[in-house]
Amino acid sequence: MKQAAQDFRVLSTVTDYTRFYGLPAPAHPLLTVIDLEEARCLPRVTTPVVQHLYTIALKRGLKGKLYYGRQSYDFSEGVLFFLGPDQVFAVDDTLDASEINGWMIVFHPDLLLKYPLAKKIATYGFFSYQANEALHLSAKEESLLASMLHGIRAEYEQPIDAFSQDVLVSQLDVLLSYANRFYHRQFLTRRTAEHDLLTRFEALLIAYFAQDAEHPLPTVQHFANTLHVSPAYLSDMLRSITGQNTQQHIHNALINKAKQLLLGTSLTINETAYQLGFEYPQYFTRLFKSKTGLTPAAFRFSVQ
Repeated sequence: MKQAAQDFRVLSTVTDYTRFYGLPAPAHPLLTVIDLEEARCLPRVTTPVVQHLYTIALKRGLKGKLYYGRQSYDFSEGVLFFLGPDQVFAVDDTLDASEINGWMIVFHPDLLLKYPLAKKIATYGFFSYQANEALHLSAKEESLLASMLHGIRAEYEQPIDAFSQDVLVSQLDVLLSYANRFYHRQFLTRRTAEHDLLTRFEALLIAYFAQDAEHPLPTVQHFANTLHVSPAYLSDMLRSITGQNTQQHIHNALINKAKQLLLGTSLTINETAYQLGFEYPQYFTRLFKSKTGLTPAAFRFSVQ
């Protein structure tokens, strides 16, 4: 990818998207479905883009790499991936798309504004996953999504009426619900890999709180970066295995460390808070009470 990092093209509408990539104008102003086999002969565009759109894509037959944020991924196998608004996406200038096939759905957030899906879609972490965390579909799953895609295409290609948007949004809702189910299936079928990730996360958490000196409060981003996964993927993986997300694991470890300091040292409550990484001791007191039902001082007194 030869462009400078700041050389981005911003795509704000579905029409911007189709025009930029040389695709036919969308039949619906807020959504389009693209058959990638029909797009083989189009000129390759390697300019990185930031699009204010959602993309769901199944791509096969690519030879080379796509770039998603700061990560690269080889899409030669058939995988489903999701791109949320305002994320950087680009292709390598050596990418061979001569045998590409699959499909893409591109839609604008405004399509969802009047519907519960506008809030629900924010809970789907896979729109924030890195490209190497894409969803690997079974043949049966791929066939099911293909049938849904056919229904979406049939709906948006007919004249728009008072019910068009209701139908399109309901179809997208079902498709995303199935994608969410398939991701949870993937967490289960790749259990060995996910347990290895869990083990490494737990080791990092233990090592972090084993420090005796003052240190910043750990963040979800810190552990995700260290493990080379996205924050959303790490939290969803942990929740699927342990029932708790990354932040809950951090809080549990933080409270356990706080109890050790309160009972095993003569540090004041404020000194304990600072050593744990809190800038303001009252935030430590508030978190400790919310997790234990006692203030730090009351906890220390209760076990004396």
